[in-house]
Amino acid sequence: MYTIKEVSEIMEVSEHTLRFWAKSGFFPFITRDKNNNRQFSEDDLGWVRIVKCLRSVGTDNKSIKKYVDLCIVGDSTIKERYDIIRSTKEKALQQMQELKTQLELLDYKEKFYENLIENNLEDIWNPMNNKMQKV
Repeated sequence: MYTIKEVSEIMEVSEHTLRFWAKSGFFPFITRDKNNNRQFSEDDLGWVRIVKCLRSVGTDNKSIKKYVDLCIVGDSTIKERYDIIRSTKEKALQQMQELKTQLELLDYKEKFYENLIENNLEDIWNPMNNKMQKV
């Protein structure tokens, strides 16, 4: 069994976030010890992993709770859970494409600035430089 602090370290999620997720019903099977502290099992770590994944791509808490509830219901909800995972994957792929586009721009700007630095050039594209010259 793991404490919330241990789970926080293992899963790289803050203790505060884990408590919030637990209160939201995302971990239906965690238990508490005699001091009323949450105790996470290996299976509970699986729940943390999927919740973290869903949250990382922007899935709202209501949808995560729905997914958890469908899991609890059982195999009769496999198609619905599949649909949630599939739409989440599509959202993640779209985010990856957006990040790729942003990285391409950042690569371009990095090379641009490297050239300015290496060749001791002024940044003629900086609008502030143009304003300074007009004053």
